[in-house]
Amino acid sequence: MNREVFAAVADALERGEPAALVTIVSTTGSTPQRIGAKMLVFADGRIVGTIGGGCYENDAFGKAREAIRTRKPQLVHYELDDDFAQETGLICGGQMDVYIEPIEPSPELYIVGAGHVGFHLGRLAHEVGFRVHVVDDREKFANAERFPAAVEIVVEDIPSWIARANLPLHAYAVIVTRGHTNDLEALRALATRELRYLGLIGSRAKVARIYEALTDDRMPADALARVHAPIGLDIGAVTPQEIAVSILAELIAVKHGKEHPTSLRWTPPQLARGSQK
Repeated sequence: MNREVFAAVADALERGEPAALVTIVSTTGSTPQRIGAKMLVFADGRIVGTIGGGCYENDAFGKAREAIRTRKPQLVHYELDDDFAQETGLICGGQMDVYIEPIEPSPELYIVGAGHVGFHLGRLAHEVGFRVHVVDDREKFANAERFPAAVEIVVEDIPSWIARANLPLHAYAVIVTRGHTNDLEALRALATRELRYLGLIGSRAKVARIYEALTDDRMPADALARVHAPIGLDIGAVTPQEIAVSILAELIAVKHGKEHPTSLRWTPPQLARGSQK
């Protein structure tokens, strides 16, 4: 049975589909399954494998779906007593601990803009496990010589490509193009997407101008509120190399659930006004 689960885990990682692995890690007394029994749970409710059935499996199923959403593992203790017997007919009398672990594919990082910051970010991000995709409309900058480790290099009009691209839900997108207009159009195309992370480079003044333009075009305020802008952790970065480090630090923080509170991000004017009511 576990062979089937392991195959399903491999397939999920290959497809880029998040899931949660449920494993019995300890038992005492009589239990329906032994230590090591596994069940893989997907966000849409599909299950591969079993940890023994009954309402405790159903409870673990619910916690596994929650783990997929929160990306946080947990250890759950079950007493297989009469309360379980009433629902399942399984009078085992034992105890067991179940470890619920969210599994995710390697994070996909889309670097929109292959200039100096994008170049250094691509190199650093690859070293820490991101699968790097590079998008730019200039072959001089977006090429295999500059980004030898990239899994994809796109040389095309940026907004047109984004409009057709199917970015996965676990994707990270960083907008670091060469100018205000390109950043604006890239953010316009990405802001309403469901992504793990979306960041925009620039000063607060530049971000404010871009937000104002998108707000005038009726971009939803909640979409803009999700954007990390200005991008990166505030470490006083100045050079392209330092800025790339600050961006990567923020990506890693988001990956591990340690991102800064939203109060430290730029707040769209209409949201700021609403908070004062």
